[in-house]
Amino acid sequence: MKAVRIATRQSPLALWQARHVASLLTQRNPGLEVTLVEMTTEGDRFLSAPLSAVGGKGLFVKEIEQALLDGRADVAVHSLKDMTSVFPDGLILAAVPAREDPRDAFCSPEGHTLAMLPPGAKVGTSSLRRSCILRARRPDLEIVSLRGNVQTRLQKTRDLGLAGAMLAAAGLKRLGLDHHITQVVPVADSLPAVGQGVLAIQCREADADVRALLAPLEDILTRNAVRAERAFLAKLEGGCTVPLAGHATVEDGQVYLRGLVGRPDGSLVVRGEVKGPVPEAERLGEALADELLSRGAGDILRDFGRREGAPRA
Repeated sequence: MKAVRIATRQSPLALWQARHVASLLTQRNPGLEVTLVEMTTEGDRFLSAPLSAVGGKGLFVKEIEQALLDGRADVAVHSLKDMTSVFPDGLILAAVPAREDPRDAFCSPEGHTLAMLPPGAKVGTSSLRRSCILRARRPDLEIVSLRGNVQTRLQKTRDLGLAGAMLAAAGLKRLGLDHHITQVVPVADSLPAVGQGVLAIQCREADADVRALLAPLEDILTRNAVRAERAFLAKLEGGCTVPLAGHATVEDGQVYLRGLVGRPDGSLVVRGEVKGPVPEAERLGEALADELLSRGAGDILRDFGRREGAPRA
Protein backbone atom coordinates (compact mmCIF):
# COMPACT_ATOMS: atom_id res chain seq x y z
CA MET A 1 0.00 0.00 0.00
CA LYS A 2 1.10 3.55 -0.70
CA ALA A 3 -1.33 5.53 1.46
CA VAL A 4 -3.44 5.02 4.59
CA ARG A 5 -6.05 7.29 6.18
CA ILE A 6 -6.47 7.11 9.97
CA ALA A 7 -9.72 8.32 11.53
CA THR A 8 -9.38 9.90 14.96
CA ARG A 9 -11.02 12.26 17.39
CA GLN A 10 -9.55 15.75 17.64
CA SER A 11 -8.68 15.76 21.34
CA PRO A 12 -4.95 16.11 22.11
CA LEU A 13 -4.77 12.55 23.47
CA ALA A 14 -6.62 11.04 20.50
CA LEU A 15 -4.34 12.90 18.09
CA TRP A 16 -1.27 11.69 19.99
CA GLN A 17 -2.55 8.12 19.72
CA ALA A 18 -3.26 8.39 15.99
CA ARG A 19 0.13 10.00 15.30
CA HIS A 20 1.83 7.31 17.35
CA VAL A 21 0.22 4.60 15.23
CA ALA A 22 1.11 6.54 12.09
CA SER A 23 4.73 6.65 13.25
CA LEU A 24 4.76 2.91 13.94
CA LEU A 25 3.44 2.27 10.44
CA THR A 26 5.89 4.56 8.63
CA GLN A 27 8.84 3.15 10.57
CA ARG A 28 7.96 -0.31 9.28
CA ASN A 29 6.90 0.85 5.83
CA PRO A 30 9.23 3.55 4.42
CA GLY A 31 7.44 5.61 1.80
CA LEU A 32 3.98 4.94 3.20
CA GLU A 33 1.86 8.11 3.20
CA VAL A 34 -0.32 8.38 6.31
CA THR A 35 -2.95 11.10 6.72
CA LEU A 36 -5.29 11.76 9.65
CA VAL A 37 -9.03 12.14 9.22
CA GLU A 38 -9.88 14.28 12.26
CA MET A 39 -13.43 14.07 13.57
CA THR A 40 -15.57 15.46 16.38
CA THR A 41 -17.82 12.85 17.99
CA GLU A 42 -21.00 13.09 20.04
CA GLY A 43 -18.95 12.38 23.14
CA ASP A 44 -16.89 15.49 22.42
CA ARG A 45 -19.94 17.66 21.80
CA PHE A 46 -21.94 16.75 24.92
CA LEU A 47 -19.62 17.81 27.74
CA SER A 48 -22.15 19.35 30.12
CA ALA A 49 -23.50 16.07 31.51
CA PRO A 50 -22.02 12.81 32.80
CA LEU A 51 -21.43 10.17 30.11
CA SER A 52 -23.96 7.89 31.80
CA ALA A 53 -26.65 10.52 31.18
CA VAL A 54 -25.95 11.09 27.48
CA GLY A 55 -25.37 7.58 26.14
CA GLY A 56 -22.09 6.19 27.42
CA LYS A 57 -18.55 5.93 26.14
CA GLY A 58 -19.72 4.56 22.79
CA LEU A 59 -20.43 8.17 21.87
CA PHE A 60 -16.68 8.55 21.32
CA VAL A 61 -16.45 5.81 18.67
CA LYS A 62 -19.55 5.30 16.57
CA GLU A 63 -18.96 8.21 14.17
CA ILE A 64 -15.35 7.15 13.70
CA GLU A 65 -16.46 3.60 13.00
CA GLN A 66 -18.91 4.96 10.43
CA ALA A 67 -16.00 6.64 8.65
CA LEU A 68 -14.47 3.19 8.22
CA LEU A 69 -17.71 1.65 7.05
CA ASP A 70 -18.39 4.30 4.42
CA GLY A 71 -14.81 4.37 3.13
CA ARG A 72 -13.69 7.80 4.36
CA ALA A 73 -10.88 6.15 6.35
CA ASP A 74 -8.92 2.90 6.24
CA VAL A 75 -7.91 2.66 9.92
CA ALA A 76 -9.34 3.98 13.17
CA VAL A 77 -7.41 4.47 16.41
CA HIS A 78 -9.29 4.51 19.70
CA SER A 79 -8.71 4.05 23.41
CA LEU A 80 -9.85 0.46 23.88
CA LYS A 81 -11.75 1.37 27.06
CA ASP A 82 -14.05 3.52 24.87
CA MET A 83 -14.93 0.65 22.54
CA THR A 84 -18.19 -1.26 22.35
CA SER A 85 -17.97 -4.93 23.26
CA VAL A 86 -19.61 -5.84 19.94
CA PHE A 87 -18.29 -4.11 16.83
CA PRO A 88 -20.48 -3.14 13.87
CA ASP A 89 -20.63 -5.83 11.19
CA GLY A 90 -17.61 -5.60 8.92
CA LEU A 91 -15.17 -4.10 11.44
CA ILE A 92 -12.51 -5.88 13.49
CA LEU A 93 -9.95 -5.11 16.18
CA ALA A 94 -6.98 -5.55 13.87
CA ALA A 95 -4.18 -4.87 16.34
CA VAL A 96 -3.48 -3.89 19.93
CA PRO A 97 0.04 -2.54 20.60
CA ALA A 98 1.75 -3.06 23.95
CA ARG A 99 -0.22 -1.64 26.84
CA GLU A 100 0.78 1.59 28.58
CA ASP A 101 0.43 1.90 32.38
CA PRO A 102 -3.17 0.75 33.08
CA ARG A 103 -3.45 2.34 36.53
CA ASP A 104 -5.42 5.33 37.72
CA ALA A 105 -3.54 8.42 38.81
CA PHE A 106 -4.39 11.05 41.40
CA CYS A 107 -3.44 14.60 40.47
CA SER A 108 -3.49 17.14 43.28
CA PRO A 109 -2.53 20.81 42.83
CA GLU A 110 -1.36 20.76 46.46
CA GLY A 111 0.66 17.57 46.06
CA HIS A 112 -1.64 15.39 48.17
CA THR A 113 -2.11 11.64 47.93
CA LEU A 114 -5.53 10.10 48.52
CA ALA A 115 -4.55 9.08 52.03
CA MET A 116 -3.65 12.68 52.86
CA LEU A 117 -7.06 14.12 51.95
CA PRO A 118 -9.04 15.61 54.83
CA PRO A 119 -12.68 14.59 55.46
CA GLY A 120 -15.05 16.17 52.96
CA ALA A 121 -12.37 16.89 50.38
CA LYS A 122 -13.61 17.41 46.81
CA VAL A 123 -12.26 15.02 44.17
CA GLY A 124 -12.99 15.29 40.46
CA THR A 125 -13.60 12.41 38.05
CA SER A 126 -15.59 11.69 34.90
CA SER A 127 -15.87 7.98 35.71
CA LEU A 128 -18.63 6.15 37.59
CA ARG A 129 -16.09 3.37 38.21
CA ARG A 130 -13.65 5.70 39.92
CA SER A 131 -16.46 7.42 41.85
CA CYS A 132 -17.70 4.08 43.17
CA ILE A 133 -14.24 2.93 44.22
CA LEU A 134 -13.48 6.24 45.92
CA ARG A 135 -16.81 6.32 47.74
CA ALA A 136 -16.40 2.72 48.90
CA ARG A 137 -13.02 3.58 50.44
CA ARG A 138 -13.77 7.15 51.55
CA PRO A 139 -17.53 7.81 51.93
CA ASP A 140 -16.68 11.25 53.32
CA LEU A 141 -15.26 12.54 50.02
CA GLU A 142 -17.33 14.80 47.79
CA ILE A 143 -17.17 13.62 44.16
CA VAL A 144 -17.35 16.35 41.52
CA SER A 145 -18.17 15.49 37.89
CA LEU A 146 -15.25 16.46 35.69
CA ARG A 147 -15.41 16.03 31.91
CA GLY A 148 -13.33 17.27 29.00
CA ASN A 149 -9.93 16.36 27.62
CA VAL A 150 -7.01 15.67 29.94
CA GLN A 151 -5.71 19.24 29.94
CA THR A 152 -9.21 20.62 30.55
CA ARG A 153 -9.76 18.36 33.55
CA LEU A 154 -6.43 19.36 35.06
CA GLN A 155 -7.31 23.03 34.61
CA LYS A 156 -10.82 22.55 36.05
CA THR A 157 -9.29 20.85 39.08
CA ARG A 158 -7.39 24.05 39.83
CA ASP A 159 -10.19 26.45 38.84
CA LEU A 160 -12.79 24.68 40.99
CA GLY A 161 -10.47 24.46 43.98
CA LEU A 162 -10.63 20.66 44.08
CA ALA A 163 -8.30 18.65 46.28
CA GLY A 164 -7.43 16.59 43.23
CA ALA A 165 -8.71 14.58 40.29
CA MET A 166 -8.52 10.96 39.20
CA LEU A 167 -7.37 10.33 35.63
CA ALA A 168 -5.78 7.52 33.67
CA ALA A 169 -2.02 7.36 34.11
CA ALA A 170 -1.64 6.27 30.48
CA GLY A 171 -3.11 9.45 29.05
CA LEU A 172 -1.03 11.67 31.31
CA LYS A 173 2.16 9.84 30.37
CA ARG A 174 1.42 9.86 26.65
CA LEU A 175 0.85 13.61 26.71
CA GLY A 176 3.94 14.32 28.80
CA LEU A 177 1.77 15.50 31.70
CA ASP A 178 2.84 12.88 34.22
CA HIS A 179 4.51 15.60 36.32
CA HIS A 180 0.96 16.39 37.51
CA ILE A 181 0.66 12.92 39.08
CA THR A 182 1.00 12.96 42.86
CA GLN A 183 0.03 9.28 43.29
CA VAL A 184 -0.18 6.36 40.90
CA VAL A 185 -2.91 4.29 42.54
CA PRO A 186 -2.19 0.55 42.82
CA VAL A 187 -4.45 -1.77 40.84
CA ALA A 188 -5.46 -3.40 44.12
CA ASP A 189 -6.87 -0.07 45.33
CA SER A 190 -8.43 1.20 42.10
CA LEU A 191 -9.15 -1.57 39.59
CA PRO A 192 -8.79 -0.20 36.04
CA ALA A 193 -11.48 -0.10 33.38
CA VAL A 194 -11.57 -2.85 30.79
CA GLY A 195 -8.97 -1.99 28.16
CA GLN A 196 -7.44 0.90 30.11
CA GLY A 197 -4.04 1.88 28.73
CA VAL A 198 -4.58 -0.05 25.47
CA LEU A 199 -4.80 1.41 21.95
CA ALA A 200 -7.40 -0.20 19.71
CA ILE A 201 -6.55 -0.21 16.01
CA GLN A 202 -9.63 -0.98 13.97
CA CYS A 203 -10.18 -1.62 10.26
CA ARG A 204 -12.59 -3.28 7.83
CA GLU A 205 -12.55 -7.06 8.09
CA ALA A 206 -12.54 -7.45 4.31
CA ASP A 207 -9.56 -5.14 3.78
CA ALA A 208 -6.75 -7.70 3.59
CA ASP A 209 -4.05 -5.18 2.64
CA VAL A 210 -4.74 -2.98 5.66
CA ARG A 211 -4.95 -5.98 7.99
CA ALA A 212 -1.52 -7.13 6.76
CA LEU A 213 -0.14 -3.62 7.29
CA LEU A 214 -1.43 -3.51 10.88
CA ALA A 215 -0.51 -7.06 11.90
CA PRO A 216 3.09 -6.22 12.98
CA LEU A 217 1.75 -3.71 15.53
CA GLU A 218 0.11 -6.49 17.54
CA ASP A 219 1.37 -7.30 21.05
CA ILE A 220 0.30 -10.82 21.96
CA LEU A 221 0.46 -10.37 25.75
CA THR A 222 -1.81 -7.33 25.54
CA ARG A 223 -4.18 -9.13 23.17
CA ASN A 224 -4.53 -12.11 25.51
CA ALA A 225 -5.19 -9.85 28.49
CA VAL A 226 -7.91 -7.89 26.72
CA ARG A 227 -9.48 -11.08 25.40
CA ALA A 228 -10.28 -11.97 29.00
CA GLU A 229 -11.29 -8.42 29.98
CA ARG A 230 -13.66 -7.91 27.06
CA ALA A 231 -15.28 -11.31 27.50
CA PHE A 232 -15.92 -10.36 31.12
CA LEU A 233 -17.47 -7.06 30.03
CA ALA A 234 -19.57 -8.59 27.27
CA LYS A 235 -21.08 -11.17 29.60
CA LEU A 236 -22.01 -8.50 32.13
CA GLU A 237 -23.37 -6.09 29.53
CA GLY A 238 -22.29 -3.21 31.72
CA GLY A 239 -21.29 0.14 30.34
CA CYS A 240 -21.20 3.67 31.63
CA THR A 241 -24.47 3.36 33.53
CA VAL A 242 -22.91 1.08 36.14
CA PRO A 243 -19.48 1.07 37.80
CA LEU A 244 -17.59 -1.87 36.33
CA ALA A 245 -13.88 -2.72 36.19
CA GLY A 246 -11.86 -5.57 34.75
CA HIS A 247 -8.11 -5.95 34.48
CA ALA A 248 -6.01 -8.91 33.36
CA THR A 249 -2.31 -9.67 33.33
CA VAL A 250 -0.53 -12.48 31.49
CA GLU A 251 2.53 -14.28 32.83
CA ASP A 252 4.01 -17.74 32.22
CA GLY A 253 1.11 -18.74 30.00
CA GLN A 254 -1.48 -17.83 32.64
CA VAL A 255 -4.14 -15.13 32.60
CA TYR A 256 -4.96 -13.49 35.94
CA LEU A 257 -8.19 -11.51 35.76
CA ARG A 258 -9.74 -9.34 38.45
CA GLY A 259 -13.14 -7.71 38.15
CA LEU A 260 -15.74 -5.73 40.05
CA VAL A 261 -19.24 -4.37 39.74
CA GLY A 262 -20.52 -1.76 42.17
CA ARG A 263 -23.33 0.61 43.00
CA PRO A 264 -22.57 4.21 42.01
CA ASP A 265 -22.64 5.34 45.65
CA GLY A 266 -20.09 2.69 46.64
CA SER A 267 -22.49 1.09 49.12
CA LEU A 268 -21.97 -2.33 47.51
CA VAL A 269 -18.96 -3.49 45.51
CA VAL A 270 -18.78 -7.10 44.30
CA ARG A 271 -15.25 -8.26 43.52
CA GLY A 272 -13.69 -11.46 42.24
CA GLU A 273 -10.70 -12.97 40.44
CA VAL A 274 -9.82 -15.98 38.32
CA LYS A 275 -6.68 -17.51 36.88
CA GLY A 276 -6.15 -19.99 34.07
CA PRO A 277 -4.29 -20.81 30.85
CA VAL A 278 -4.13 -18.27 28.02
CA PRO A 279 -6.14 -20.36 25.52
CA GLU A 280 -9.08 -20.12 27.92
CA ALA A 281 -8.96 -16.31 28.23
CA GLU A 282 -12.52 -15.73 27.02
CA ARG A 283 -13.91 -18.55 29.13
CA LEU A 284 -12.17 -17.11 32.20
CA GLY A 285 -13.74 -13.72 31.57
CA GLU A 286 -17.19 -15.24 31.24
CA ALA A 287 -16.68 -17.40 34.33
CA LEU A 288 -15.71 -14.40 36.46
CA ALA A 289 -18.74 -12.51 35.20
CA ASP A 290 -20.99 -15.43 36.12
CA GLU A 291 -19.48 -15.57 39.60
CA LEU A 292 -20.03 -11.87 40.24
CA LEU A 293 -23.59 -12.09 38.90
CA SER A 294 -24.31 -14.86 41.36
CA ARG A 295 -22.94 -12.80 44.26
CA GLY A 296 -24.96 -9.64 43.76
CA ALA A 297 -23.76 -8.02 40.53
CA GLY A 298 -26.93 -9.17 38.82
CA ASP A 299 -29.04 -7.06 41.17
CA ILE A 300 -26.80 -4.03 40.59
CA LEU A 301 -27.05 -4.42 36.82
CA ARG A 302 -30.81 -4.78 36.95
CA ASP A 303 -31.07 -1.60 39.00
CA PHE A 304 -28.58 0.58 37.13
CA GLY A 305 -27.48 -1.08 33.90
CA ARG A 306 -28.72 -2.47 30.61
CA ARG A 307 -29.90 0.97 29.49
CA GLU A 308 -27.56 1.61 26.59
CA GLY A 309 -28.28 -1.24 24.19
CA ALA A 310 -24.93 -2.67 23.08
CA PRO A 311 -22.46 -3.08 25.93
CA ARG A 312 -19.75 -0.50 26.31
CA ALA A 313 -16.14 -0.85 27.31
